Amino acid sequence: MKHTVALTLVAAVAIATTSAPAQAQASSGDATPKQPCEIGYVTGVGGSAQSFREYLASSNKYRYLADNPIQCKVSQGQGRTSDCTGVTNLEHAQVSVFDDSDPATMTVVARVELDQGTYPAIIVVRRQDVQCEH
Repeated sequence: MKHTVALTLVAAVAIATTSAPAQAQASSGDATPKQPCEIGYVTGVGGSAQSFREYLASSNKYRYLADNPIQCKVSQGQGRTSDCTGVTNLEHAQVSVFDDSDPATMTVVARVELDQGTYPAIIVVRRQDVQCEH
């Protein structure tokens, strides 16, 4: 079990470090160059891209969160997740930034609670919910 957890952490870090270095969003009107954001902490809701868009468009976000918990397929032996759907609430969760090219959201690798245990998954979060570690 510890070997699987260690392997999944290594995989998450490898994914984050092989992607182009992510850049943090500079505030509007700020002439300061963007600072790289590779590791951060998220407090807020995140989920699969489609589910997260539906969550943001929902008139009752609490109900959407309750009715659509995150679910992913987990590969046997490798501890990798795929085909995730749904959303989850993150409380100061450490993440690796995977892609921050969208002005409103960031794609991150976060450890999420699934029925099978806790595994790293690629999810989308609001940019404003990410505090970058510098």
